[in-house]
Amino acid sequence: MKTRLRLLFIFLCSTTLITAQQPKKPTSSEIYESIKKLNFLGSVLYVAAHPDDENTRLISYMSNEVKARTAYLSLTRGDGGQNLVGPEIRELLGVIRTQELLAARRTDGGEQLFTRANDFGYSKHPDETLAIWNKEQVLSDVVLAIRKFKPDVIINRFNHRTPGTTHGHHTSSAMLSLEAFDIVGDKTAYPDQLSMIDTWQPQRLFFNTSWWFYGSQENFDKADKTNLLAIDTGVFFPSDGLSNPEIAALSRSQHKSQGFGSTGSRGSQIEYIELIKGDLPSDKTNIFEGIDTSWNRIEGGKAIGDILYAVENHYDFKNPSASLTELMRAYKAIQNLKNEHWKAVKTKEIKDIIAACAGLYLEATSNTNQTTAGSHVDLNIEVINRSDANITLSSFVNPNGIKVDKNIPLDNNTRFDFKETLKINSNQEVSTPYWLTKKGTLGMYTVTDKSLIGKPETPRALNVTFHLAIENVSIPFTKPIVYKTNDPVKGEVYKPFEIIPEVSAKISEKVIILDTDKQRDIEVIVIAGRDNVEGYVQLAYPNNWSVYPEKQKININHKGQEAHIIFTVIPPKEQSEGLLTPMVHVGDNIYTKELIEIDYDHIPFQTVLLPSESKIVRLDIQKRGENIGYIEGAGDVVPESLRQIGYNVAILKPEDISAENLSRFDAVVIGIRAYNTVETLNFKQQILFDYVAQGGNMIVQYNTNRRIKVDQIAPYDLKLSRDRVTDETAEVKLLATDHEVLNFPNKISPNDFEGWTQERGLYFPDEWSEDFTPILSMNDDGETPKTGSLLVAKHGKGYYIYTGLSFFREFPAGVSGAYRLFANMLSLGKNDINSPNQIKN
Repeated sequence: MKTRLRLLFIFLCSTTLITAQQPKKPTSSEIYESIKKLNFLGSVLYVAAHPDDENTRLISYMSNEVKARTAYLSLTRGDGGQNLVGPEIRELLGVIRTQELLAARRTDGGEQLFTRANDFGYSKHPDETLAIWNKEQVLSDVVLAIRKFKPDVIINRFNHRTPGTTHGHHTSSAMLSLEAFDIVGDKTAYPDQLSMIDTWQPQRLFFNTSWWFYGSQENFDKADKTNLLAIDTGVFFPSDGLSNPEIAALSRSQHKSQGFGSTGSRGSQIEYIELIKGDLPSDKTNIFEGIDTSWNRIEGGKAIGDILYAVENHYDFKNPSASLTELMRAYKAIQNLKNEHWKAVKTKEIKDIIAACAGLYLEATSNTNQTTAGSHVDLNIEVINRSDANITLSSFVNPNGIKVDKNIPLDNNTRFDFKETLKINSNQEVSTPYWLTKKGTLGMYTVTDKSLIGKPETPRALNVTFHLAIENVSIPFTKPIVYKTNDPVKGEVYKPFEIIPEVSAKISEKVIILDTDKQRDIEVIVIAGRDNVEGYVQLAYPNNWSVYPEKQKININHKGQEAHIIFTVIPPKEQSEGLLTPMVHVGDNIYTKELIEIDYDHIPFQTVLLPSESKIVRLDIQKRGENIGYIEGAGDVVPESLRQIGYNVAILKPEDISAENLSRFDAVVIGIRAYNTVETLNFKQQILFDYVAQGGNMIVQYNTNRRIKVDQIAPYDLKLSRDRVTDETAEVKLLATDHEVLNFPNKISPNDFEGWTQERGLYFPDEWSEDFTPILSMNDDGETPKTGSLLVAKHGKGYYIYTGLSFFREFPAGVSGAYRLFANMLSLGKNDINSPNQIKN
């Protein structure tokens, strides 16, 4: 759900607004606050590693109280985290979390920046992090961000002096920021950037510390605070009825995929920042002390300041348009500034203010939210002036650069609508996140267009520019084309206007598991991006597999219509795996990508174009039992994965957990982080334990040791920790070699742990009762063995299993050994262990 705060900061963060949002309509008080910000020429850059690392209290305070231009540089897009709102992981989760960051910045008034670093998952030390990231490239991106944003002050979220004590990404972000601070002003450092941007030297670098970094409040109280600044961020904004911490909580709550909903607070709230580089301000409440933040800091600025300070002092809250004449004088003067940085920043700010004071509404909407290159689209262009100001629409320029002369006086509150037909260029690129257009590495995204590095999203390519004359001064306003419709429930809904390929395709299953050498029908779904698509479809497949027929024709009459094509895949007799890719031939073009739509209420509609690939596995696997009950947690694809190997999986809602219902299942599986997210399970635990005692299997997947919603995780003592093994190639030792779970019906060996992705597992228990048998041992380099990744306990007639192994990551990657081991877990107690035919190697 989009935040509807009527606050200054929503209006002012327009440099990062997502173009699919409803147009902002600032109030008179918001306009006044934006004028005050226009008269502040100072910048703060906050630096950390992931979405949700940022301190929204400080960002909001700097933006809304200090009036500084404030940005958050997140080195990654959070691709390696978990998703509490849906099944998307990795790249798609990164897209979601990017938009959540932008929603947070719209709320707290900041801007958002990134590097090309890929969040590859948890890292225990910056040495590992910087070895997987390309350190030079990420450092280059940090330097570029500083040179572009030109902050006077940088604030690091994490401590660069304590490697190995927290997430390696966290420490790395601080280390890279520190290194960048020292070289960003050096012309010999990354000189290739100087063709786009000048060098810059920030004045101060701080570390945003707190008692947490000292181990306790007591230690912090005793610490030497000579180099610390104390900032009371608990200020109250009377015109908006919210405290700064309340705004910060609303911002924090935008990280919905991480489950970071936050309750606002009121009253004094002190934030501490420790000086790391630069000179210490004598006024420890003012990080800008000694830095000229007035218009006087730039050549030619004094005259502009004289105009704008007068505008601020004489602002008429009942009639904001009374300021337009002087604002246009200032706008004209800003265009003559020699300082290109502040010229660009303040031009954008003052244009937004001018539009708001005049009550301008400028919009270009299309009759569709998606179209293809070479197509024609109908546009509706709306222009209205809701003030008495002297305003004329001189012309507008469509995305093809065609100027349409109008010369129409815009009388107060008189709406003008124009109809235009837009021809989309035949070579227009498709709309997709720019960092996903090329294959990257484990640690880095590939971005070929250097001008895009650091941007939060792909700039909208199709815009309409309105040329107005306001008080006889010419001024352009550029607006992206958007799609607008009415939803019976939500009302007015905006979506981005996007270019899609004329055809896209996907295989209906992302992972296809075949446990015999019998042939299997595979469905390919082809989606038309335009009317009248004709061509044929083939499959690319592994060499030792066979596919019939070789190709099939398609003829799709209408845009958006799907064709479902069936191919028969014949697997080899031996275990094998590879990729299936549909190839759609239309004319001279071959399309091999899938169009993915991400549609959640709390972020704008997103279209992502990725290579269309499905993992196909001829898996040597056996299983016992058929019916599985699955209690969902924080979103994963385990149920679908279990269906792939022949289980009947029913989703169990907590309210449906009863002894009678459970008796239908051979096993019950608890979804990831269910005990962190489903509070009602606390009242169902004893029913589940009784089910086990009566002969059932209960498999509990990982939970964090924080925010546990149940009083008792297991029928015996079990304590979760933060132990994890992040190296997906770490050696796995089999401890209980004779245990049924490692031998029946599939013989598990260390080979079954080859090909795992991102990690071995996370949040392992570190204490448990003697009733549990530890099955596996593993550890990262330099650490003690961790034996809590898979624990099995006999309870009555059945088995209780707790596992922190990351099956939720391995199943979507089609890791054979993960399927075999999970099948053994589900089969516990159902094997005839006296029969030699029960073991499958």
